[in-house]
Amino acid sequence: MKVVCEGINLSEAVLKVVKACAVRTTVPLLECIKLSARNDGLTLSATDGEISIQKTVKAEVCEEGETCVPGRYFSDFIKKLEGVQITLSSDDVKMEINYADSQSYMQVLSSEDFPKISTDISEDSFKMDVSDLKRVINSTSFCCAADDSRPNLKGCQFVISGGKVCVTALDGFRLATITAPVSAATRDMDIICPARTLNEIEKMLPSEGETEIFVQRGMILVSVDDTVLTSRLYGGEFIKKENIIPKNFSTVVTVEKSALKNSIERAAILVRSDKNSLIIFDISSGRIEISSNSEIGNVQEPVKAEVEGHDIRIAMNSKFITDAVNALEEERIMLSFNTQVQPFICTNCENKDALYLILPVRTANNA
Repeated sequence: MKVVCEGINLSEAVLKVVKACAVRTTVPLLECIKLSARNDGLTLSATDGEISIQKTVKAEVCEEGETCVPGRYFSDFIKKLEGVQITLSSDDVKMEINYADSQSYMQVLSSEDFPKISTDISEDSFKMDVSDLKRVINSTSFCCAADDSRPNLKGCQFVISGGKVCVTALDGFRLATITAPVSAATRDMDIICPARTLNEIEKMLPSEGETEIFVQRGMILVSVDDTVLTSRLYGGEFIKKENIIPKNFSTVVTVEKSALKNSIERAAILVRSDKNSLIIFDISSGRIEISSNSEIGNVQEPVKAEVEGHDIRIAMNSKFITDAVNALEEERIMLSFNTQVQPFICTNCENKDALYLILPVRTANNA
């Protein structure tokens, strides 16, 4: 294989594709980027078994062929050569990288056993405005579980029906759900897409327009320009959010988002090294008193609020409430409570298409 291409184009492609390279695996090829030179292009491919990314760049192909290079090392090396033209030449053992008046060598592996990446995924699809898709991903994916104890909770559920999509994520301690329009869908769908996949899709989307997402046999595909991402979907039943979200509340608080956010963040500073990063809301007529206490010191701040219903004192994880408040978009938000041990919810005041549910933390006072 021998190709000539511009460093800036190759660097941009490598930085996209390397996200799909496996980390800490016993299969060396999954840590590699496969380079395939055909016709007038160089195609870069990477997969970790769950997610795959392919990107094609224009290149002068002097000799067709393919090889596999160590993904992370190749990525770090090429991004230092963005301003020069690069010539890549490989045999069965090594790749020669020529740039300016210099040359370097990198070990390669045979591409024969590199996993086959299928892009024949087109049975079903749905279309969304790019801004809506970015919004639902950014509004939910941070609530997905991080451990493998319940794999399907590492993804977001997409339920598509009646011209809308409802996206839900939860990790056992908090839940996020949001509804957005879809412009077209081949049928009603209920899929669970890995959060990591969604975050990579969000990064590759253009700034405006519409995008189509294809689904088939437990796989998903998104294509933007010359970049193609495929990923497997999670199976199994997703938790029914209707059984978790309370329908009635005894205390409803309306508050300015910025004032609440700033006070929470100050209170969180002194407890950020604690396991639960615990802060307290003491809610009474006309205010929320936010407090935290640790060996470092303590914070106690009142925030003006409109309170309807009973007084309540409730403890929570400061990160969970901060994430929820940051994800809401309106200047005024609502917090709705029942008891100090039951989950509470956060929503915008006007547009209720997004909802965040948080489990409070049990303390000695409310156990």
